[in-house]
Amino acid sequence: MKSNGIPPRSTVAVVLYEWLNPIPLGFFVAAWLFDIIYLYSYEIFWTQAASWLIAFGLVIAIIPRLISLTHVWPGTAARQPAALKLHFWAWALAVILSIINAFVHSRDAWAVVPAGVTLSTMVVLLLFIANLQLALRQRTA
Repeated sequence: MKSNGIPPRSTVAVVLYEWLNPIPLGFFVAAWLFDIIYLYSYEIFWTQAASWLIAFGLVIAIIPRLISLTHVWPGTAARQPAALKLHFWAWALAVILSIINAFVHSRDAWAVVPAGVTLSTMVVLLLFIANLQLALRQRTA
C-alpha cells in the first residue's frame, strides 16, 4: 500500500491504459481536421472519412475509459486528486459528444455542416483541456 492511502493499481491495467488512451485522441483530432477540410471543400470523402475516424475512436476509447472508471471511483473516490476526476469527466463528456457526432455524421454529407464541425471542435477542446490540466497537475506534484 502506498503512503498516501491510495491502493496500488494493477500494472497491466496501467500499461494498457497508457498504451490505448492516446489512440482515440488521434482519431478524434483527425476527424476534426477532416471536418474542417470538408467545410471548405465540400468533397464528400472528407466527411465519410471523419465518420469512420469517429467510429474507430469510440471503439478504441472503451477500454481506457473502463480502466479509468475502475481506478478513479470505486472505494477511493474521496482520496483521488481532483485532476484525475476532472480528466475522467472531461473524457466521459467527450465520448458522449462523439457518440452524438457519430449520429450527425451518419446523415447526408450536406447535413453534417455545421453540427459535425462544432461537435468535433468541442470534443478536441475537451480532450485538450483534460490532458493539459492533468499534465500540469503531474508537473507540480
